[in-house]
Amino acid sequence: MGAHPGYTIRPYRPADRAAVYDICVRTADAGGDARGRYLSDDLLPDLYAGPYLRLEPGLAFVLADPDRAVGYVLGTADTAGFVDAFRQRWTPLVADRYPRPPDPPGTPDEVLVEALYHPEWMLRPELAGYPAHLHIDLLPGYQGAGYGRRLVGTFLAAAARAGAGAVHLGVAQANVRARGFYDRLGFHEIAVPDAAGVTYLGRTTAT
Repeated sequence: MGAHPGYTIRPYRPADRAAVYDICVRTADAGGDARGRYLSDDLLPDLYAGPYLRLEPGLAFVLADPDRAVGYVLGTADTAGFVDAFRQRWTPLVADRYPRPPDPPGTPDEVLVEALYHPEWMLRPELAGYPAHLHIDLLPGYQGAGYGRRLVGTFLAAAARAGAGAVHLGVAQANVRARGFYDRLGFHEIAVPDAAGVTYLGRTTAT
């Protein structure tokens, strides 16, 4: 896939929020489209995109032409601090849309909603040496053109400026293509037990 003239990487703007949510759900099924799979198409973005746009907008970047975002990278330089902010400042914003599920949650929807109420799932002792973490997604038509590498590089530089020396991410084991992408960017596997179909990867933020 060739590059798209006119598309640039720039900081996230509040007007990009709807596009980021759309990209998130359209790439959330191991890289495929997850629209219609859950009780709301906003559920996955409310967990994996919205909190970062609200709490860490300075570490969110989009691939866009002047009018439309078609990819993004977002994250935090301090996962532990982000988890605290998530619980105190994000969960109350979405709680009215997602009633607390039973314990234990019994459906895929309830598992995701439970994660909104317990962001501590992001904290694993094996990841303590990789305090930053990121999420990156590109619409299919914009993959394979070098944009993903540039988005990750943009985030690594920003996280390094924010004081993080290393970063981690989780990739679905079913997403073989994404794993190859991260391997080429110098990420290595981090052994995390009981990761439920997710492989954790890490690297330094030095570029």
